[in-house]
Amino acid sequence: MPLSRTLGSITVTALTDGGGAFFQPRTEAFPQATPAHWAEADRRDPDTVTTDGQWWLPFRSFAIRAGDCPVTLVDAGIGPADAPAASWAPVPGRLPAELAAAGIDPADVHTVVLTHLHSDHIGWAVTGTPGRPFFPNASYLLQRAELAAAESINPGLPAGLIAPLRAAGQLRVVDGETTLTPGVRLLPTPGHTPGHQSVLLTAADERMLLTGDLLVHAVQLVDPTLAYAHEVDPATARLSRITTLRTHSPTLLATPHLGTPFTAL
Repeated sequence: MPLSRTLGSITVTALTDGGGAFFQPRTEAFPQATPAHWAEADRRDPDTVTTDGQWWLPFRSFAIRAGDCPVTLVDAGIGPADAPAASWAPVPGRLPAELAAAGIDPADVHTVVLTHLHSDHIGWAVTGTPGRPFFPNASYLLQRAELAAAESINPGLPAGLIAPLRAAGQLRVVDGETTLTPGVRLLPTPGHTPGHQSVLLTAADERMLLTGDLLVHAVQLVDPTLAYAHEVDPATARLSRITTLRTHSPTLLATPHLGTPFTAL
């Protein structure tokens, strides 16, 4: 059964689509990290380093449910065998089975928040030939800045992802901070990509931040100033990371790529 956490009436369920070794040494992915940084990161998150020192990368989506309301899904994983992530990630993913184990039918999902358009976060968004939305009743939420950058992120995105969502009437473009429900907000957190967004959940004095790739490794919790080699704009990503963690003071992080899906702060 997938792991879940609750905030008030909101249940967040971690759905693991897959996992595998990253395609480059982690010291190249975080070139400014020191041995002391790595030692502390490995102490905090031992499950993301292999015995031979490789970076082991989980790939997760998260399902949000408030009571018996429709499901909001944050990100769409690495996808099936023919998904765009197949060139580097361990496809096929198992998100459909994870959803079933959590008691969620794809038709139950009414909102899909795409934190950004990298291939390991959109894999199950549109599937098949011709492409059709995998979640037939869902609006897919994307920041306008991310939509504008789609072709620069991947030239295949306009035809392979954006066009099918538009044709189905399921693409919803948002601008900046957006409230979805009283306890669920989209936060612009640009830098990793131009229109990257995270999701903030609030209930009483508790706050959970679904980070997307605002941070991708525990070493960026050890030192949030550390840049990741695959950020489009490292300076903006650094500012987003530091500002978001400081301003919103989350009590819990829900992350796609750390060894455990929920990390207390």
